[in-house]
Amino acid sequence: SVARVRLVPGTGKVVINNREMREYLPLESLVLDLMQPLEVTSTTGNYDVLVNVNGGGYTGQAQAIRHGIARALLEVNPEYRKDLKPVGLLTRDPRMKERKKYGLRGARRAPQFSKR
Repeated sequence: SVARVRLVPGTGKVVINNREMREYLPLESLVLDLMQPLEVTSTTGNYDVLVNVNGGGYTGQAQAIRHGIARALLEVNPEYRKDLKPVGLLTRDPRMKERKKYGLRGARRAPQFSKR
């Protein structure tokens, strides 16, 4: 997932793809996950968060937004690094889709084998 995050001084409203955060994300756990950088730095009500996100599923998008918020907070105040880094909010998730190999149906799925 790719998330473009803007922090604007405000009241703590989060808008994802022009929809309210709880309207866009179906699970409360994803909302808590997304708000983690703001809670760690104690800036929950100080900024409005405007997000454009695409690709992946809900969980991947929530993680991408979380990473974007953490990096945006660093732009605002580099002092937040000491709070965000130990919690692991500045680490990008390196997992990528594995390529399909020739001779196989997918990345690892082999064609059906017939004994006879």
